[in-house]
Amino acid sequence: MKNIQQKLKEFPKAPGVYKFLDIEKNVLYVGKATSLRDRVRQYFSGQDTRGERIERLVEESSDIEIIETDSVLEALLLEAELIKQYQPKYNIEGKDDKSFSYFVITHEKFARVLIMHKTDFDKEKFQTSIYKKGKVFGPYTSRDQMQIALKIIRKIFPFHNRSEKSEKGCLSYQIGLCPGPYDGAITLTEYKRNMRNISLFLSGRKKKLLKNLNREMKQYAKDEEFEKAEIVKKQIFALEHINDIALIKKSEGKDLGETDNFRSEAYDISHISGEYMVASMVVFVGGVPDKSQYRKFKVKAIEGINDVGAMREVLARRLNHLEDWGVPDLIILDGGKGHINMADDLWQKLDIKIPVVAVAKGPTRKKVDIYKSEIVLIDDELLKDKILIENLREDAHRFAITYHKQLRDKNLI
Repeated sequence: MKNIQQKLKEFPKAPGVYKFLDIEKNVLYVGKATSLRDRVRQYFSGQDTRGERIERLVEESSDIEIIETDSVLEALLLEAELIKQYQPKYNIEGKDDKSFSYFVITHEKFARVLIMHKTDFDKEKFQTSIYKKGKVFGPYTSRDQMQIALKIIRKIFPFHNRSEKSEKGCLSYQIGLCPGPYDGAITLTEYKRNMRNISLFLSGRKKKLLKNLNREMKQYAKDEEFEKAEIVKKQIFALEHINDIALIKKSEGKDLGETDNFRSEAYDISHISGEYMVASMVVFVGGVPDKSQYRKFKVKAIEGINDVGAMREVLARRLNHLEDWGVPDLIILDGGKGHINMADDLWQKLDIKIPVVAVAKGPTRKKVDIYKSEIVLIDDELLKDKILIENLREDAHRFAITYHKQLRDKNLI
């Protein structure tokens, strides 16, 4: 136990999968986490309320191993693969097989990706080779999480999902989620490549997938098929910048004002004609201001009236403190489209995946316009609490003006 407690301090605050092991290194339990350190620590701090079963698990465990992943989505997929591999008794014990769900890639010319319950496999309509010879991934315990995961995957690797062998009236085709195999918009070879990529991803083999895609992109470029090379380049970028907000919200109830640890940061710039330019950073945790974490910045490298440039400087300085100040779950900028374009550019240069929005009063000043990042996709559910967003924005505005006045008055004196 002492050994485990010591290891806990070294676990990262990153998504991944953890394995409880007994003294003979048998896997007792596999779980996933948004933050490995915080999640595993709950088992030993009395915060986990699942009762006697968890107490027995902790007592029988002599070690914990972790596998860090780049996203919660990958942790979800890896967890299922490891449960399938090890069949840990504390994952299986007391569980009705009928409650499990699976991803199935069908066995047909243009394969589909379906979510099926364990009980579906026994139904007469699923006894054909389309399903029987399909590839199966799982088990998973949350169908909701699977549906969100599939939406994320489908944006990267589009596929046909209807039993109809036609694209007529297909909304998914019209909005780009289906590549249109029955309309001749994609070749069978290219479609099969997409399905192979999905299969690799669902198997938890992202490194292998990225290696394949990089090789394909270089070959397309060599063959001067630049449009295809650009598509693969975007797929690589999307895989390396998977946004988990919707998945986290489903798996852990995360929302701006509903959890104790959701950290929102808002920023504003204040100055008079470019003079005494300062910035504010306000922090809400679980929807409540945490004034001990508020920060003030003097803008150093920007001259004249350039709010976007000033905000870029401040964000770059703040992102140098991710380890000691913490990682925000959402960043809100007081500004418009220019601020979002700047943030997207900075995010790409620094390889940052933090969701960011810009909030500004509309032309009539009676409503708020919200501009969302185009490279880190944000679930609209996260932005429904308009009152909280406005409170963050107003507090950032107030804090910036207060600091600006203090600095100006001090210099005048």
